Amino acid sequence: MSNSLETLAARIDAHFGERMRRLPSGCGELGYVVARDELLSVATTLRDDEQFAFDQLMDVCGVDYLSYGTDEWTTLSATGTGYSRGVERKPVILDESDTFDSERFAVVYHLLSVRKNYRIRLRVYTGTENPPIVKSVVDIWNSANWFEREAFDLYGILFEGHPDLRRILTDYGFIGHPFRKDFPLSGNVEVRYDEKKGRVAYQPVSIEPRTLVPKVIRDDNRYSADLKDARKDG
Repeated sequence: MSNSLETLAARIDAHFGERMRRLPSGCGELGYVVARDELLSVATTLRDDEQFAFDQLMDVCGVDYLSYGTDEWTTLSATGTGYSRGVERKPVILDESDTFDSERFAVVYHLLSVRKNYRIRLRVYTGTENPPIVKSVVDIWNSANWFEREAFDLYGILFEGHPDLRRILTDYGFIGHPFRKDFPLSGNVEVRYDEKKGRVAYQPVSIEPRTLVPKVIRDDNRYSADLKDARKDG
Protein backbone atom coordinates (compact mmCIF):
# COMPACT_ATOMS: atom_id res chain seq x y z
CA MET A 1 0.00 0.00 0.00
CA SER A 2 1.24 3.51 -0.79
CA ASN A 3 2.72 5.74 1.90
CA SER A 4 -0.08 8.28 1.45
CA LEU A 5 -2.75 5.65 2.16
CA GLU A 6 -0.83 4.36 5.17
CA THR A 7 -0.72 7.93 6.47
CA LEU A 8 -4.46 8.24 5.90
CA ALA A 9 -5.06 4.92 7.67
CA ALA A 10 -3.07 6.15 10.68
CA ARG A 11 -5.21 9.32 10.82
CA ILE A 12 -8.42 7.31 10.59
CA ASP A 13 -7.30 4.93 13.35
CA ALA A 14 -6.32 7.82 15.59
CA HIS A 15 -9.57 9.72 15.04
CA PHE A 16 -12.17 6.95 14.93
CA GLY A 17 -10.59 4.13 16.89
CA GLU A 18 -12.84 1.05 16.99
CA ARG A 19 -15.67 2.85 15.17
CA MET A 20 -13.99 1.91 11.88
CA ARG A 21 -12.56 -1.59 11.46
CA ARG A 22 -9.95 -1.89 8.74
CA LEU A 23 -10.45 -4.54 6.07
CA PRO A 24 -7.60 -6.67 4.75
CA SER A 25 -6.63 -5.82 1.17
CA GLY A 26 -4.61 -7.72 -1.39
CA CYS A 27 -4.67 -4.94 -3.99
CA GLY A 28 -3.28 -1.96 -2.12
CA GLU A 29 -6.63 -0.31 -1.41
CA LEU A 30 -8.07 0.99 1.85
CA GLY A 31 -11.43 -0.18 3.18
CA TYR A 32 -13.28 -0.14 6.49
CA VAL A 33 -16.31 -1.74 8.09
CA VAL A 34 -18.58 0.77 9.81
CA ALA A 35 -21.43 -0.15 12.14
CA ARG A 36 -24.85 0.68 10.73
CA ASP A 37 -25.66 3.05 13.59
CA GLU A 38 -22.37 4.90 13.10
CA LEU A 39 -22.71 5.44 9.34
CA LEU A 40 -24.04 9.00 9.26
CA SER A 41 -21.70 10.27 11.96
CA VAL A 42 -18.62 8.69 10.37
CA ALA A 43 -19.61 9.80 6.85
CA THR A 44 -20.17 13.39 7.95
CA THR A 45 -16.78 13.54 9.64
CA LEU A 46 -15.02 12.03 6.63
CA ARG A 47 -16.59 14.73 4.46
CA ASP A 48 -16.14 17.77 6.73
CA ASP A 49 -12.88 17.16 8.59
CA GLU A 50 -10.02 18.77 6.67
CA GLN A 51 -7.62 15.90 7.34
CA PHE A 52 -9.95 13.61 5.35
CA ALA A 53 -11.98 15.89 3.01
CA PHE A 54 -13.91 13.12 1.24
CA ASP A 55 -16.09 15.53 -0.66
CA GLN A 56 -17.28 13.12 -3.36
CA LEU A 57 -19.26 9.89 -3.21
CA MET A 58 -18.34 8.03 -6.38
CA ASP A 59 -20.59 4.98 -6.01
CA VAL A 60 -22.88 3.06 -3.70
CA CYS A 61 -23.49 -0.61 -4.33
CA GLY A 62 -25.25 -3.46 -2.61
CA VAL A 63 -23.66 -6.84 -1.94
CA ASP A 64 -25.27 -10.20 -1.20
CA TYR A 65 -22.84 -12.49 0.65
CA LEU A 66 -25.17 -15.50 0.60
CA SER A 67 -22.99 -18.62 0.11
CA TYR A 68 -19.92 -16.36 -0.09
CA GLY A 69 -16.71 -18.40 -0.18
CA THR A 70 -18.41 -21.68 -1.05
CA ASP A 71 -18.43 -23.54 -4.36
CA GLU A 72 -21.61 -24.60 -6.11
CA TRP A 73 -19.77 -27.10 -8.26
CA THR A 74 -16.55 -29.07 -8.35
CA THR A 75 -14.16 -28.51 -11.22
CA LEU A 76 -12.05 -31.67 -10.99
CA SER A 77 -14.54 -33.58 -13.11
CA ALA A 78 -17.64 -32.89 -15.16
CA THR A 79 -20.95 -32.74 -13.33
CA GLY A 80 -24.44 -33.46 -14.58
CA THR A 81 -26.15 -31.25 -12.03
CA GLY A 82 -24.75 -27.93 -13.21
CA TYR A 83 -25.04 -24.55 -11.61
CA SER A 84 -27.82 -24.93 -9.03
CA ARG A 85 -29.32 -21.47 -9.54
CA GLY A 86 -29.76 -22.31 -13.21
CA VAL A 87 -31.82 -25.43 -12.63
CA GLU A 88 -33.59 -24.93 -9.31
CA ARG A 89 -36.53 -22.66 -8.58
CA LYS A 90 -36.16 -20.87 -5.28
CA PRO A 91 -38.42 -18.40 -3.49
CA VAL A 92 -37.66 -14.77 -4.18
CA ILE A 93 -39.40 -13.00 -1.32
CA LEU A 94 -38.92 -14.21 2.23
CA ASP A 95 -41.72 -14.14 4.77
CA GLU A 96 -41.66 -11.01 6.92
CA SER A 97 -41.06 -13.16 9.98
CA ASP A 98 -37.82 -14.51 8.52
CA THR A 99 -34.51 -12.88 9.29
CA PHE A 100 -31.17 -12.77 7.50
CA ASP A 101 -27.68 -13.64 8.57
CA SER A 102 -26.26 -10.48 10.12
CA GLU A 103 -23.60 -10.17 7.40
CA ARG A 104 -25.56 -11.39 4.38
CA PHE A 105 -26.32 -7.96 2.90
CA ALA A 106 -23.96 -5.00 2.87
CA VAL A 107 -23.81 -1.55 1.34
CA VAL A 108 -20.43 -0.36 0.07
CA TYR A 109 -19.59 3.34 -0.32
CA HIS A 110 -16.73 4.49 -2.58
CA LEU A 111 -15.34 7.84 -1.43
CA LEU A 112 -12.95 10.25 -3.14
CA SER A 113 -11.08 13.24 -1.78
CA VAL A 114 -10.27 15.45 -4.75
CA ARG A 115 -8.06 17.81 -2.75
CA LYS A 116 -5.95 15.06 -1.19
CA ASN A 117 -6.27 12.43 -3.93
CA TYR A 118 -7.45 9.73 -1.52
CA ARG A 119 -9.89 6.91 -2.16
CA ILE A 120 -11.41 4.61 0.45
CA ARG A 121 -14.36 2.25 0.76
CA LEU A 122 -16.83 1.90 3.61
CA ARG A 123 -18.77 -1.33 4.12
CA VAL A 124 -21.94 -1.34 6.23
CA TYR A 125 -23.74 -4.60 7.01
CA THR A 126 -27.53 -4.35 7.19
CA GLY A 127 -27.95 -6.77 10.10
CA THR A 128 -30.65 -9.39 10.55
CA GLU A 129 -33.67 -7.23 9.74
CA ASN A 130 -36.06 -8.21 6.95
CA PRO A 131 -36.19 -6.15 4.82
CA PRO A 132 -32.56 -5.02 5.16
CA ILE A 133 -32.26 -1.32 5.91
CA VAL A 134 -29.61 1.37 6.43
CA LYS A 135 -29.81 5.14 6.70
CA SER A 136 -29.60 7.18 3.52
CA VAL A 137 -26.53 9.39 2.97
CA VAL A 138 -28.30 11.63 0.44
CA ASP A 139 -28.10 14.60 2.82
CA ILE A 140 -24.32 14.11 3.05
CA TRP A 141 -23.59 13.35 -0.60
CA ASN A 142 -26.41 14.14 -2.99
CA SER A 143 -24.97 11.77 -5.60
CA ALA A 144 -26.22 8.89 -3.42
CA ASN A 145 -29.77 9.46 -4.67
CA TRP A 146 -29.73 7.24 -7.77
CA PHE A 147 -27.09 4.87 -6.36
CA GLU A 148 -29.29 4.03 -3.39
CA ARG A 149 -32.27 3.50 -5.69
CA GLU A 150 -30.21 0.98 -7.67
CA ALA A 151 -29.26 -0.92 -4.50
CA PHE A 152 -32.90 -0.93 -3.45
CA ASP A 153 -34.10 -2.12 -6.85
CA LEU A 154 -31.53 -4.89 -7.33
CA TYR A 155 -31.02 -6.08 -3.74
CA GLY A 156 -34.12 -4.95 -1.85
CA ILE A 157 -32.08 -2.86 0.61
CA LEU A 158 -34.11 0.04 2.03
CA PHE A 159 -32.52 3.44 2.72
CA GLU A 160 -34.19 5.27 5.58
CA GLY A 161 -34.61 8.97 4.81
CA HIS A 162 -34.24 8.67 1.02
CA PRO A 163 -36.47 11.31 -0.64
CA ASP A 164 -37.76 9.10 -3.47
CA LEU A 165 -36.93 5.43 -2.97
CA ARG A 166 -38.44 3.57 -5.92
CA ARG A 167 -37.25 1.20 -8.61
CA ILE A 168 -34.91 2.63 -11.21
CA LEU A 169 -33.81 -0.25 -13.47
CA THR A 170 -36.64 -2.79 -13.35
CA ASP A 171 -40.32 -2.18 -14.05
CA TYR A 172 -42.54 -0.80 -11.29
CA GLY A 173 -44.48 -4.07 -11.18
CA PHE A 174 -41.37 -6.24 -11.02
CA ILE A 175 -41.43 -8.88 -8.29
CA GLY A 176 -38.28 -9.61 -6.34
CA HIS A 177 -34.74 -8.24 -6.55
CA PRO A 178 -32.66 -9.76 -9.36
CA PHE A 179 -29.16 -9.37 -7.88
CA ARG A 180 -29.97 -11.43 -4.80
CA LYS A 181 -28.18 -14.76 -4.86
CA ASP A 182 -31.42 -16.69 -4.34
CA PHE A 183 -33.14 -15.05 -7.32
CA PRO A 184 -33.49 -17.57 -10.20
CA LEU A 185 -31.26 -16.88 -13.20
CA SER A 186 -34.19 -17.14 -15.62
CA GLY A 187 -36.41 -14.86 -13.52
CA ASN A 188 -40.04 -15.45 -12.63
CA VAL A 189 -42.00 -13.61 -15.31
CA GLU A 190 -41.57 -12.53 -18.92
CA VAL A 191 -43.35 -9.94 -21.03
CA ARG A 192 -44.96 -10.13 -24.45
CA TYR A 193 -47.23 -7.94 -26.50
CA ASP A 194 -50.85 -9.09 -26.21
CA GLU A 195 -52.73 -8.18 -29.39
CA LYS A 196 -56.14 -8.76 -27.80
CA LYS A 197 -55.37 -6.49 -24.84
CA GLY A 198 -53.43 -4.06 -26.99
CA ARG A 199 -50.63 -3.78 -24.47
CA VAL A 200 -47.64 -5.53 -22.97
CA ALA A 201 -48.67 -8.39 -20.68
CA TYR A 202 -46.85 -10.40 -18.06
CA GLN A 203 -46.81 -14.18 -17.96
CA PRO A 204 -44.84 -16.87 -16.10
CA VAL A 205 -41.39 -17.36 -17.55
CA SER A 206 -41.32 -20.00 -20.29
CA ILE A 207 -37.54 -20.42 -20.51
CA GLU A 208 -36.45 -23.96 -19.74
CA PRO A 209 -33.80 -24.02 -17.01
CA ARG A 210 -30.43 -24.94 -18.47
CA THR A 211 -27.81 -27.16 -16.93
CA LEU A 212 -24.58 -25.19 -16.95
CA VAL A 213 -21.46 -27.28 -16.57
CA PRO A 214 -17.96 -25.83 -16.13
CA LYS A 215 -15.38 -26.64 -18.76
CA VAL A 216 -13.19 -29.49 -17.63
CA ILE A 217 -9.96 -30.65 -19.26
CA ARG A 218 -10.19 -34.41 -19.42
CA ASP A 219 -7.25 -36.78 -19.45
CA ASP A 220 -6.40 -38.16 -22.90
CA ASN A 221 -3.32 -38.82 -24.99
CA ARG A 222 -2.94 -35.18 -25.98
CA TYR A 223 -1.80 -34.41 -22.45
CA SER A 224 0.42 -37.44 -22.01
CA ALA A 225 3.76 -36.57 -20.46
CA ASP A 226 5.49 -39.04 -22.79
CA LEU A 227 4.17 -37.27 -25.88
CA LYS A 228 5.23 -33.87 -24.54
CA ASP A 229 8.74 -35.14 -23.86
CA ALA A 230 8.88 -36.68 -27.34
CA ARG A 231 8.02 -33.32 -28.92
CA LYS A 232 10.79 -31.63 -26.97
CA ASP A 233 13.32 -34.28 -27.98
CA GLY A 234 12.26 -34.03 -31.63
